[in-house]
Amino acid sequence: MSGENQEVQTEMVVNDKGADTGYSNFARVTATPEEVIVDFALNPNPFATGRQEITVHQRLIMNFYTAKRLWSALGMTLQRHENTFGAIELDVRRRVTLPIPENK
Repeated sequence: MSGENQEVQTEMVVNDKGADTGYSNFARVTATPEEVIVDFALNPNPFATGRQEITVHQRLIMNFYTAKRLWSALGMTLQRHENTFGAIELDVRRRVTLPIPENK
């Protein structure tokens, strides 16, 4: 077998020392013709109605190639999670369970 026909695999080694870590329960995705913009924020009251002001704490800007790879990775991760634990309910109101009153 010729060495010219062998595929070369790239190994990515990720160094996450010094990485910023945060929590987000709100994300907004927008785009320009060249880039995808993802804003992350914390919504302190997801049950509130009416107008709410949410402060963006992190904004990631990426090209469409990176966004598509992220979309694929997130899709596979969510699929594995749902296969293990069941469907993820997106409607917050459906996830809330009210206490059952005791009969006295």
